Amino acid sequence: MLVLLPPSEGKASSGRGAPLKPESLSLPGLTGARAAVLDELVDLCAADEDKAREVLGLSEGLRGEIAKNVDLRTAGARPAGEIYTGVLYDALDLASLDTAAKRRAARSLLVFSGLWGAVRVTDRIPSYRCSMGVRLPGLGALGTHWRTPMAAVLPEIAGDGLVLDLRSAAYAAAWKPKGEVAGRTATVRVLHAPTRKVVSHFNKATKGRIVRSLLTSAGAPRTPAELVEALRDLGYVVEAEAPSQAGRARALDVLVDEIH
Repeated sequence: MLVLLPPSEGKASSGRGAPLKPESLSLPGLTGARAAVLDELVDLCAADEDKAREVLGLSEGLRGEIAKNVDLRTAGARPAGEIYTGVLYDALDLASLDTAAKRRAARSLLVFSGLWGAVRVTDRIPSYRCSMGVRLPGLGALGTHWRTPMAAVLPEIAGDGLVLDLRSAAYAAAWKPKGEVAGRTATVRVLHAPTRKVVSHFNKATKGRIVRSLLTSAGAPRTPAELVEALRDLGYVVEAEAPSQAGRARALDVLVDEIH
């Protein structure tokens, strides 16, 4: 199973670890595209703080994030699973998983990123600020920048099992499963049961809890249909319709009343 996750907007501090080693990151086929984003992002933030703040869409109160980007090559690096924070990652709580579940997380979780393209939770990265929705002056829209290298790398990473796509729309723009891979992909929408509306907190927290449940359970769904049954066995209320045609991802609705 491959689980595609969005990053978090806010991130933990880089810490005092050794600096980034780009060649050590997973998915080496993305190395060139990563270097291009890293070079332009560092140069932009070092040259013109006001322009960088505008390009990155940062408020005045987040001006300090620009200095963080200037130091990306020398700042301490930590596992990506420790860098990403926020509602989804709090609910997932990687640090508290047992050893077997942590091994499954290392194999199956892939976090998409405007800067790195995609990383494993064990990849060591510094804290940064650069969302997939950013349009850099030289490279242009990052969602578009990543499409070609992602299309070359991700189908192989997806293997022959289930792909559980929990990304937000901005990050989904960087790679869309196609053909046979799409046919074994499932997307999840979390709805507040009484209103049947998407609520951000419910959505993010429930997705984190779903991933945690799958990592800690003995089940290993290999198809969207098996995923539906696994989630129901884990106590989730799931509604699912068959894809309208072959080669389309299967959309699942998970209904929740409240988050505990």
